[in-house]
Amino acid sequence: MRRNLPLLSSNHAGGRSALTCRYRCGDACFHEVPNTSDNEYAGDIIAGALSRRSMMRTAAVVTVATAAGGAVIAQNAPSAQAAVVPAAGDARHGGHGGGTADGARGLRFTPVEPNTADKVTVPAGYTQNVVIRWGEPILRGAPAFDADRQTARAQAGQFGYNNDFLSLLPLREHGRQVLVANHEYTDEVLMFKGYDAANPTREQVEIAWAAHGLSVVVVQEERKSGKLTPVTRHWLNRRLTATSEFRLTGPAAGSDLLKTSADPTGTKVLGTLNNCAGGTTPWGTTLHGEENFNQYFANGTSATDKRYGLTTGATERKWERFDKRFDAAQEPNESHRFGWVVELDPYDPDSTPRKRTALGRFKHEAAQPRLTRDGRPVVYMGDDERFDYFYKFVSSKRMKKGDSRAAREHNLTLLDEGTLYVAKLTGDSPQDIDGTGKLPNDGEFDGGGVWIPLATGDVSHVPGMTAEEVYVFTRLAGDKVGATKMDRPEDVEPSPRTGRVYVALTNNTDRGKAGKPGADEANPRNLNKHGQILELAEHWDDPSSDGFAWRLFLVAGDPEDPATYFAGYPKETVSPISCPDNVAFDPYGNLWISTDGAQLGSHDGLFGVATTGERRGELKQFLTVPKGAETCGPIIQDRRVLVAVQHPGEIDGATVEKPASVWPDGPGRVVRPSVVAVYRKDGRDIGV
Repeated sequence: MRRNLPLLSSNHAGGRSALTCRYRCGDACFHEVPNTSDNEYAGDIIAGALSRRSMMRTAAVVTVATAAGGAVIAQNAPSAQAAVVPAAGDARHGGHGGGTADGARGLRFTPVEPNTADKVTVPAGYTQNVVIRWGEPILRGAPAFDADRQTARAQAGQFGYNNDFLSLLPLREHGRQVLVANHEYTDEVLMFKGYDAANPTREQVEIAWAAHGLSVVVVQEERKSGKLTPVTRHWLNRRLTATSEFRLTGPAAGSDLLKTSADPTGTKVLGTLNNCAGGTTPWGTTLHGEENFNQYFANGTSATDKRYGLTTGATERKWERFDKRFDAAQEPNESHRFGWVVELDPYDPDSTPRKRTALGRFKHEAAQPRLTRDGRPVVYMGDDERFDYFYKFVSSKRMKKGDSRAAREHNLTLLDEGTLYVAKLTGDSPQDIDGTGKLPNDGEFDGGGVWIPLATGDVSHVPGMTAEEVYVFTRLAGDKVGATKMDRPEDVEPSPRTGRVYVALTNNTDRGKAGKPGADEANPRNLNKHGQILELAEHWDDPSSDGFAWRLFLVAGDPEDPATYFAGYPKETVSPISCPDNVAFDPYGNLWISTDGAQLGSHDGLFGVATTGERRGELKQFLTVPKGAETCGPIIQDRRVLVAVQHPGEIDGATVEKPASVWPDGPGRVVRPSVVAVYRKDGRDIGV
């Protein structure tokens, strides 16, 4: 079924507005690619790849356990067999339509059509409520939001700006849960009337500091629906900002590379910045990835500053005028204290969050753990930059079960000891890759890979680098060992049902340009503006394995474009999708995908796709977000879907006085990033 796509224009990478590029990542895609290393490009790596037959014989590839608990072993597999063996029920598709409420369990809804409506559009039979908006008070003593009378003190007690990652945790109070939210960045031009970007005031800067960080807020469920409302001033509610205390832990804590004039110990950091996606641990904490932290630091001149994308001049927000720690010329190590995974205990409002150095420093998009068979956590992570890498960390400690104080204290040390790895991929059809996205002759983009160890504790595995250098300059370690350069690895999530790992590769419009890496089997399109999702299966279904098989699960874009692929599902029945960003799983094992900067003319949205069974690859759009907004933080529960509607109205030329969106409160009210809950009108489960 042909879906006519509305037309939008954009001169910016990934379909983002210039305003988004300016405030979210400091125009990262318009600066030179930070990775100028001469390690092998993926196209060079796969050119020497083994044939599928020999690769399969040496790798002894094993798929992950299926939902039924079995595993399929592919030893000495014939060359016609896929490198990632289909899970049970992965039969070829029978042409089932995706345009109705029919579908895989959990995805039985009528897809939302592509649109440019200034609202959250949901399927027929569903409704929604705004759970919480930017500026709503959550701490005792915090005032009601007043756009014309903002103060830093008020904002420090109110829900932060530009909500991204969301987590919902259980609470032993009837009908209540704990909502944790990231606040990635601030849009000062959409926050303050008459904002002068060349001369921000101290009060505006301090409000922005308070609007960054994390929020913890208890929410109440309405008994007969999926509606959620905040429980303001609950004792667990908490705000962490750019000036809150955080602690560096793990093998690099106390390193000379992390010491500053304000912190000669190298262990105490003020604030967390640009928290993008994250993860929820099996032991009840949340993880938060510090992503585009580089944009906050001025006057970066060193080689390592360049590799991490620090500007050589003034920053957009001019924070360096008000605190010297944001001036690399005065405090060269302060930026080294950002770019980590932060672990927060939402159940202890007095605890100090930890920045886990054992997980490496780069532009962390997310961090979602799974457990090995003996109970050790493994965390998968992407570095959201053109031609950068994806990683995993394998802990050396086992998780203790239960919620006793001893168990909780032990589990808060799990991410401080272990081995950090980076991925190197090979493809099995290099001769068939021409940059157009055309499928190889074997019918799939697929291959194998290895996890290259970078450091274990205080032992470096990278020649010429100490362990501390590996952790603080992890990108350089990846360069040295020849990791595979990818198309912006963002969210990386393991399926809780099958164990397969899904990597969202958002886009890379530099792929194939003069002097830049060309297409390879994992990144098969030059000038890639729509992105893809890679599916990975660890050898022997062992998360601590040093090898894996992979294949592309989705190659995004308009289904009528020959250079798209939906796990082999009939393309005429799927929804168009562009720029996959965050991914999450529902209770039935379906993958849900939020988009960022879609380039197909429609607003960004949230999509569900079956990962197993005869409908594997059937992708259906569940919602779209308002003008200028991005879909973030998806949580898919039995009875509700939560999304963080980030940066609504972030359109070129928009200001507080001339808004580009009137969401969520209508004309005459300031545009406010918010969390939205979507649920069925009849109160039944989502998609069944």
